[in-house]
Amino acid sequence: MTGSPSDSPIRFGGSDESERPLGRSILRGMLNRCPRCGTGKLFRAFLKPVDRCAVCDENISHQRADDLPPYLVILVLGHLIVGGYMLTDMTFKLPLWAHLAIWAPITIIAALAIIQPIKGGVIGLQWALRMHGFGGHDDTPEDWDQGNGRS
Repeated sequence: MTGSPSDSPIRFGGSDESERPLGRSILRGMLNRCPRCGTGKLFRAFLKPVDRCAVCDENISHQRADDLPPYLVILVLGHLIVGGYMLTDMTFKLPLWAHLAIWAPITIIAALAIIQPIKGGVIGLQWALRMHGFGGHDDTPEDWDQGNGRS
């Protein structure tokens, strides 16, 4: 079977959908920018996302970045803080109250510093993978329960 170079490849599925690169979308979210256009602000308050992008009018109100960002913060900071504590404890013999005075503020400040970029990255991930209404479909739990006969 031969074909000419001008033949377009056969595409199955939704060809009308625009490309949504995963890495770029996550990075834009982590930079507090709209995952679609990269210029509009993603948050109107510390952890409260905007309903719609002011630049491209992308609907962001249906995002569900609820539990994953705090889990990722705990996962990342747990490894860093425990590792830092263990290295400090091996190097300097400090009493427990001194370790608490050092590591408790570092943990709180670091958690507050990285929770917003991580939540933005999760919103960018959801947008790129067309999850939770970002793909133009409704995925409410009620529809899921009725479709599986679990009502």
